[in-house]
Amino acid sequence: MARHQRRLMLALGALTAFGPISLDVYLPSLPQLGADLGASESLTQFTMSACMIGLALGQLLWGPISDRFGRRMPLILAISGFAVTSVLCALAPTIESLIAIRILQGLCGAAGMVISRAVVHDVFSGAEAIAAYSTLAAVMGVAPVLAPLVGGAVATVSDWRGVFIALAVIGLLLLIVAASSVPETLDGTSRTTGGIVSDLRGIGSAVANRGFMLTAITLGFASIALFTYLQLSPFVLQEQFGLSAQEFALVFAVNSVGIMAVAQLNRRLAGRVAGLRLVSWTLSAAIAASIAMTLAGMLGSPVAWVLVPLFVAMSMHGVNNPSLTAIALGRIRHSAGSASAVLGTLMMLLGAFVPPLVSMLGVSATIMSATMLASFTVALVLLLCHPRTVKGV
Repeated sequence: MARHQRRLMLALGALTAFGPISLDVYLPSLPQLGADLGASESLTQFTMSACMIGLALGQLLWGPISDRFGRRMPLILAISGFAVTSVLCALAPTIESLIAIRILQGLCGAAGMVISRAVVHDVFSGAEAIAAYSTLAAVMGVAPVLAPLVGGAVATVSDWRGVFIALAVIGLLLLIVAASSVPETLDGTSRTTGGIVSDLRGIGSAVANRGFMLTAITLGFASIALFTYLQLSPFVLQEQFGLSAQEFALVFAVNSVGIMAVAQLNRRLAGRVAGLRLVSWTLSAAIAASIAMTLAGMLGSPVAWVLVPLFVAMSMHGVNNPSLTAIALGRIRHSAGSASAVLGTLMMLLGAFVPPLVSMLGVSATIMSATMLASFTVALVLLLCHPRTVKGV
């Protein structure tokens, strides 16, 4: 990978981190936020789901826009909106207004995620694409490490509102990164024309591609485990097991390092081991870890018996996400922005709705672990149905 490509990948990794940044930085303050606004656990969790809904629907907006107008300008406009809505979140007077603004914040943040994937599709293909997406995952993994630590640190000197001010500052820094490091990668001859009809046609083409959709659904179910962990673990680890906000942030950082390390390993294995085979191994390992975690929850074991298999299960996302993303987009020839939007939207919608629904049964280590087990198992079953038709994967 050339020097300018490495610089581009670092920038795209930071921009892809909009999702983790938007969700993770205020995780340590989530219980405090609910108490301050007088909201139930379910409604407090929905502030995360609201952002995820915005991240999902925003990808359907920005993906086709980037196919029509190019990658760079929509990216810069959306990041600016993210910084503004972060300030508005800090000023929210009620849980209802916060939820509404979080949807808008997610709509803006979605651009970084969907356009970054489209840029990789513009520049790389095959095994190189798997390596590139793995690099994105490794760089993006820094965000979940730093975000809860930053959130926990801010929480010691401020309340949850200060955390959203920190998000606004992060948005401004990412705006500088995008403006200085991300060139236009979609030339005029490759752009779509025809307005909204063409946009819908690009999305419809992706949905009609059976191989692409099978891979997208597989990634969606595998990601349910990650989003279940994101939304339920603050309550499970802090309220059931008594961890402090700082201790939770440390646990979260360790798990994120695991994702980064496995993503880096995946990058080195790209081209040597078939992507689908490697994903089958990591899903199997995640299933075994989820079984151990579920048993630990059912038996009322100490927190260490939950944390160790949780680390293993989460680390596997370092292979699942980049490999399945590369395989899915490798089946797409045109309108990569629209296809990237479908991929991200499906993943985010499943993550937005499944964990809150599950939490209605109660929030515990057993519920969290069993949900993760079910999602990994369905993903593995779907994986076995995949055709081996993408060169290099």
